[in-house]
Formats: sequence, C-alpha cells, structure tokens
Amino acid sequence: MFKTILACGSALAAITLCSAAANAETATQPASKGADTSEEAGDIIVTGSTRAERRFDVSYAINTLNQDEVAKIAPVNMADLIGQLPGFQTEATGGEVQNIYRLRGLPSDGSFVAFQQDGITLFQDNDGYFWRGDALIKYDLMSDRLEVVRGGPAPIYASNSAAIINQITVTGSDTPRGKAQVTLGDTGLYRLDAYQAGPINSNTYYAIGGFLRYHDGYRDNGFPNDKGGQLRANIKHDFDNGSIKLSLNYVNDHNVFYLPIPVADPTDPSVSLNKYIDYFTGTLNTPELRNVTLQYRDGAGNIQSRNSDLSDGRHMQMVNVGLQYEGEFGDWLVSAKGGYTQGKLDFAALYSTTNPADADTYAASFLTKAQTAFGSDVTSLGYVYAGTSTVYDPYTQSGLVMQAQYRDIHSKFYSGQGDLSVARTFHTGIGEHDIKVGLYAAAYGESRDVIYQNYLMQVAGQPALLDLVAYSSSGAVLGAVTDNGVLNYTTTLARGDTDATMYGLYGNDTWTVLPGLRIDAGIRYEKYHYTGWAAQTEQVNLGDATTLADDTTRGYTGTIINRKYSPDSINWTAGVNYDFSGSVGIYGRASHLEQPYSVSAAMSESTPSNITTKVNQFEAGLKLRSGRSYLYVTGFYSDFDPLNSSFLAYNPATGRNDQTVPFVGKAQIKGVEFDGHFQPVAWFSLTGALTLADPKYKNFENAQGADPSLAEGNQIVREPKIYGNIRPSFNFTSGGTDISVYGRYTYTGKRYVDIYNNTAMAAFGTFGAGVTASHGSWQLQVVGDNLFNAHGLTEGNTRTDGLSGQGSAEAIYGRPIYGRNFRLVVSKSW
Repeated sequence: MFKTILACGSALAAITLCSAAANAETATQPASKGADTSEEAGDIIVTGSTRAERRFDVSYAINTLNQDEVAKIAPVNMADLIGQLPGFQTEATGGEVQNIYRLRGLPSDGSFVAFQQDGITLFQDNDGYFWRGDALIKYDLMSDRLEVVRGGPAPIYASNSAAIINQITVTGSDTPRGKAQVTLGDTGLYRLDAYQAGPINSNTYYAIGGFLRYHDGYRDNGFPNDKGGQLRANIKHDFDNGSIKLSLNYVNDHNVFYLPIPVADPTDPSVSLNKYIDYFTGTLNTPELRNVTLQYRDGAGNIQSRNSDLSDGRHMQMVNVGLQYEGEFGDWLVSAKGGYTQGKLDFAALYSTTNPADADTYAASFLTKAQTAFGSDVTSLGYVYAGTSTVYDPYTQSGLVMQAQYRDIHSKFYSGQGDLSVARTFHTGIGEHDIKVGLYAAAYGESRDVIYQNYLMQVAGQPALLDLVAYSSSGAVLGAVTDNGVLNYTTTLARGDTDATMYGLYGNDTWTVLPGLRIDAGIRYEKYHYTGWAAQTEQVNLGDATTLADDTTRGYTGTIINRKYSPDSINWTAGVNYDFSGSVGIYGRASHLEQPYSVSAAMSESTPSNITTKVNQFEAGLKLRSGRSYLYVTGFYSDFDPLNSSFLAYNPATGRNDQTVPFVGKAQIKGVEFDGHFQPVAWFSLTGALTLADPKYKNFENAQGADPSLAEGNQIVREPKIYGNIRPSFNFTSGGTDISVYGRYTYTGKRYVDIYNNTAMAAFGTFGAGVTASHGSWQLQVVGDNLFNAHGLTEGNTRTDGLSGQGSAEAIYGRPIYGRNFRLVVSKSW
C-alpha cells in the first residue's frame, strides 16, 4: 500500500495546480474547441519542443508518421515500423514485442530509447525486467500519429534517452468519427481494431478504442503465438485557455517469443538443416514444453517445484491512468502531466544456448560423469524419447542433438510519474527567448522471480525432448544424464525486489536571434535512489541418484542481500539552426547523455559495476523542402564511454552461461543519414531512408588475459554499416474508387555476431508490396511481405557466440527473418 501511495503521490504532485488553473480567468483568446490534431497539424510536431512547431523549423532530426503512412508501411510489429526511419536499426524477428531498437550505432538493445504516450512514459525505466515500452503501448487505431526524435534534445525531454518514440493518441472533436478494421493473415492472423471519438457536450470530448487479436504465428510453435489485446480511452475538456485530459490504458496480451535456430550443420556448415527445421517456419518452441516442472531448493533446504507453460509466452497485464493539463496564462504556458501504471509480466520462453553437436560425440562427453555417478558398469550412453523407453536414433535424421534453456520469469511492477513545466517567451533587444523549466518526479519499482533450466532435444521444428540414458554391457538401464528431458535443473535462480524514487530538474532556452537564426540549449539533472533486496543462491545437488540433471542446481541459502544506490546524472544539449528560406536550412547540435545503472541493479545478487555510461553526440544537418518534397541529411558522431562488454560463455560443468570475459573500452560511431520524400506530381511519390555508418570498438582492455587488440577497430556486434529502405507509391482514381499501389524494399548490410568479427551475418534485402482501394467510407487493402522469400539472419546466438563467433565464417545459428506472408485488411470509417 505504501508503494502505491508513494507512486500516486509522485504522479499527482505535478498536477496539483490543475483545478486552480482550469478555473482561472485569463485574457487570452479562446482555443479551438476539440481541434483534431491529425487533420490540422500537417507536419507540426510537439515532441522535444517547448511549443508545437513545424518539423522544418526545429534543429534536430524528427519523423512523424500518421495512420495513412503507417498503413502503407504495413509493419508486422513496432520494431518493423521504427526500422523504416533513418538512423534506427531494428531487429523485428523476435515476435510482436521486446524486439531490438538501436539508434545510430549505439551498442544497446533498447535501453536508450524511450517510449512515450502523449509526451510521458508509462514506466520510468526505458527497459523493464524482460520487457520494454513496446509491450506497454501497442500501435492501433487509437494512435493518431507517431513522433520519433533521433538524438537532438531527447536527453532533456526523457530520462536516459538518445531517442524518443512518442505515440500521440486520438482525441475527440466536434465532429463524431470512428473506424472499424478487420485484418486477416495467411499466418493464422485474426485481428479487430476499432475506435470511436466525438463530443460529449460543447466543451468535452471522448475517444475510445483498441484491438483484439489472435495469431497462430509466423513460426509454427504447435500453439497460438499471440492472443489478447489493448483498450485505450480518454476524455478531454477544453477551457478558454487550455484543456485537461483523463486517459486510461489497459493491456492483456500474450506474445510468444522467437529465439535463434540452427540453420546449418556445425560439423559441416555447407549442409543445410532446412529439411529438419524450416528456415521460415521452424522454431525450437514445442508443445512438449506446455507442462514444464521446475525444481529448486528453497532457503530452508526443502525441494520445491512449480509448473510453467511455454504457450503462455510473454503475458503482459497492465493498467495505466493518466491526467494531462495545459493552459496559457498571459505570457505563461503551463503544462502538467501525470500517470500511474501497475502491472505484471509472466514470461515463458525457450532460449538458444550452444550449437547442435554430433549425437555420438555429445553422448561420449558424458560417459565419465555417468560412470562416476552410476558405477563402472556403465559402458555406453544412448537416446530415448523423454520420459519413455522408446529408443531415438539421431542418425535417422540429422545426426545431431542440441540443448536449449527454458526461462520462467515473473515480475510485478508499478510506476507513478509526473511532469510539471512552465514556459514563457521573453522579448529582448536581441531577438526573443522562449524559456521552459520543469520538474519531473517518479516513484517506481519491480520484482523478479526467475528460474532457468536446460533441456536436451532433437534438431527439428517443434523438437521432441530426449533423455540420455546410461546402459550396462547387457543393456540394463543404470541411470540417466537427463530427467524427462531436463539436462540441468534450475541453472539460474533469482528472486528480489526494488523500489526507487527519482526527481529531475530541466530547462531549455530557444533563442530566436533574428528571423531564420535560432540557438537553443538545455540541461537536465536527475537524482535516483534505489532500495532493494536479492535472495542469495548457491550451487547444490538435489540428491536424486538416478540422474545427473539435479547435480548442479541453484538453491537459495536463506540469506537476503540488501542494497541501496543513489546515482545521479547530468544531461545537456545545445544546437543552432539557420534557415536561409522556407525551403533551405542547416543546423548543428551537441548533446551529452549519462545513463546510470537501472532499477534492476538493486535486486541483483551480484554487485553491479558503479559505472555511469556517458554518450556524447554531435550532429550537423541540411534541410531542403520544395512543395510536397523534402530531403533531410544528417551527419552524426557518437562517443560511447565506457562500453562494458562482458561476454558470457557456456560452462558445461555447471550448465550455466557463467564464464565471463569482460572487455572495457568505448564505442565510436560516425555516419550520415538521409531522410527523403520526392513527390513531383500528386499521383506519384518516392519515400526513402538510408543510413551509412562506421560503428567501431575502441580502446578495449581486458584484465583476464584476453587480447583486446583482436577487437580494436572492429565493427560493433550486430551493427551494419549500411541500412535503409525505399518506398514508391502510385495513386489514381477509377470509377469513383481511389486506388493506391505501393512497394517497399528494405536492405540491411553485413553484420558480425562476435566482437572479434569472426562470424558474419550476410547482408539481405526484402521486397514488399500492397494495394489499397477506397470507395466512400469503405477501404480494402492487400499487402505482402518478403515476396521473394529472401534469406536473412539477425542476432546470431548471443548466449555463446558474442566473443569469438560460431566457428564458421558465415553464421549458422540465428533468428531468420520471416518468410513470405500476406494480409487482407478491410475497414469502414464514419
């Protein structure tokens, strides 16, 4: 109860003046009642800016995507959508949520990217425990548009952020409107989106909508991939000088996670495994893990167990209530935003570990251990289907066996956050200053309850679990390496909880020196306080003499480790913009971002390094605009220091990824991004994004004898030097029906899975196309992705290959891109 009160208090502290402000009398002109931002704003943006401005006028890189633009891109998930923007390199192959977002080569899987709704986050940290913002705010018809800031003032307007992805929600207006949309896909996708918005009275408006979805999946799990949905609603009331809006979000959604699969035989990489595990539809997810038993020892020395179901996937349940106020008081603009979020995540997934191995070689590696455990009478080891005596001969198939790690994670979280700011324009003898100062505060926390354990299985899609059995010379069973498919019970065990508070003070000054010339600068100071605990664990033997599976199990000692941390950070930015005319402009910017360790550090059994990551970013841009066409070219340079790259290697003695090889250095990334739209006539347009970058490791050191020179100057893991897309569109009218035909080509350059750049993931490109026909209030769309079934790998196998690769020049283990698929979308507006 105290946590809830504290979090709600932080959220509401910033909006205590709302009722007084709402009733105050001012001399300002009445605001437009219920204005529909999507219809009136055009390229007006609000993210990262003191006031609403034209995109062309600001001194940083930002993109806006409205519903029509998103529909033509037809993304399979949020990462696929954001990956069409310059500077963003994303991996959209993990499923609907929790994908990879990287900005301009920064070596982070998403912790530097803030997800916001109407300018405020729903959870203080950018990364929750095994989830991030795309699990809390999902795109649907209640998303009026996206505003995405790259670099620029992001560190001032969001915590720990080099980028902001801000969903602006639909709000009501004087004109009632709505839309219903049905999406059907050949991957077993069934989805319903709908929203309705309009007036309640002359000053009050509402909007409500969301989606329901069922999806078998892009890969064949043997059970549904996604099921659930989202509901969002808001009520907005206009005053003579501003407005107040109350909003509600509710998410209850299951999303199965895709992990890497082997695509070639590690004993002979020229041999494809496609006939056993299909490149486009295969997955190690299997119905045999629908009823998993997890065993561990509790702090009192008792053996405990719990059950888990892989088909639950990532089950996110979340509710958020938000309140926003904005009002003008003479020359003052007052803004107050607050919200409270509470939810829980239940997460089950099967993670890849080591490469497949020759079945006989793998079995022979356990012979000595089996003889020690079950006696010298053990003469051979053989495979049976898990839990049975039915013999399995790997050489009737691939001749390989493999292991994977089942992860069962449960986390509860809460976050109350509030932001209060005031802005005023001051006229001086040299231009004018638009100054904004603000206070941000949050109280938040999360818990974790984690078990990992390893399984032995065949190399196949939806693989069968296997037991490795010890035989005597007479064929008698003397014991087993595994237990009903379990290779190692509970290799990782963790339990803990953290509560945190933080406050941030920020300010920004936009100085219009003279028409066309603007200088802006901002600073943000943040102070954190974490209080948490973690349950201590140790390696134990659970005592079952018939199997080796429980010999190296983690158990609780009964000791609680208490932690407190109080990090802080200072972020700043400064930029200059000069517009020669309404069509040509240039800008430059420098920014400094500091990211202390996250809230999870205080509930970790191991002591985190007290290192604050610092990122210095420099940008220079050229802006060109003519009619409906534009081109933005931005050169960038980022210095990421320190880069703590600790690579974990699999330890067969413990069944854990606990062999650590730490490198400490920094990353330097320089590049240029192109963001263009060419529309010479109304019926044709060409939109594109291209990023050229050189992401490098620099000045690495290792205290354990590894040679850091092997990594010096190498390409950063999983980061390409070139990526982008091009999207043509043709529009015409026939018989009263508006028809749009469009395509998309997306390219990702070569990347490496390891810091030594030994194993490469080849470059790939995919084609997509669609057609939309609109007649009156009805619209029909058919869209297809990866039309030519291009092959492409992402990620690699990060559990084991991050240091020295996969033993091959080309990756033989990774997350393949999705194969050819089609969707039919039918909608009606009113």
